[in-house]
Amino acid sequence: MTTTYLDFEKPLAEIEGKAEELRALARRNAEMDVEAEAAALDKKAADMLRDLYKTLTPWRKCQVARHPDRPHCRDYIRALFTDYTPLAGDRNFADDHAVMGGLARFEDTPVMVIGHEKGHDTRTRIERNFGMARPEGYRKAVRLMDLADRFGLPVITLVDTPGAYPGKGAEERGQSEAIARSTEKCLQIGVPLISIIIGEGGSGGAVAFATADRLAMLEHSIYSVISPEGCASILWKDAEKMREAAEALRLTAQDLHKLGVCDVVIREPLGGAQRDRQAAIAEVGRAISSMLAGLKGADRKALIRGRRQKYLDMGAKGLAA
Repeated sequence: MTTTYLDFEKPLAEIEGKAEELRALARRNAEMDVEAEAAALDKKAADMLRDLYKTLTPWRKCQVARHPDRPHCRDYIRALFTDYTPLAGDRNFADDHAVMGGLARFEDTPVMVIGHEKGHDTRTRIERNFGMARPEGYRKAVRLMDLADRFGLPVITLVDTPGAYPGKGAEERGQSEAIARSTEKCLQIGVPLISIIIGEGGSGGAVAFATADRLAMLEHSIYSVISPEGCASILWKDAEKMREAAEALRLTAQDLHKLGVCDVVIREPLGGAQRDRQAAIAEVGRAISSMLAGLKGADRKALIRGRRQKYLDMGAKGLAA
């Protein structure tokens, strides 16, 4: 698999590229011994990677969260869940491929899993609308949450969206109402609801899946009311001020954990989830297992009451601040 480098990783790309060139030369000429030199370059690259990711700015975190090679919803479902049976359609208009979900087992526990899927190449990204759900996607999620509530199944949501799709057709079919209904349904169901931000958590499109008992975020994921570019365009009339906007929005997992919005920060492999997809997925699996165990056996009314109070308290803290 070809490594995709972000802008700030270009010096790293040069070093890793030189190491690979040396090894390619050695493969063509068996008499060449380049391993010592290549190993030195590997060490230099590892040190640089560590330094780069030690102090990521909020804007760089945004870039990592959007990295095309990060594992997506489909990857997590394939790796962590068994007996996955996809359920399609909102029983009203259409099936939205930006939202996938269905019945599954997590560590032999029956669950309902729902998530945004961005796609992994040009064809699937277009098919999945880059993870931007239309109203039928949110209505499908409501239908699946209703089903889970009826049969007492915990709900696990995997959030990775730049935001809900803002197109004309989506607005005509009631985009804002569908998002509100999905958020409302999150607050109404009497089963454990766990949400993981695996990449981007953008605006109401993310809140509609993430109004949960427990909200976890991957270390380099982001969660915000608006994208840094959108914020900069509104405040400064200049999308190029996205770096300043990212700082002001407090959108990183670490900031949101301090603010009490995020309950758990899930550690990523050095260099981000895209550098070691299997390790990142395994960490998410451990976090889900721990959060599910903490909610096991909770009373239905207590769950609903506790979830509502969690968000009321969050709003009160914001007003006090």
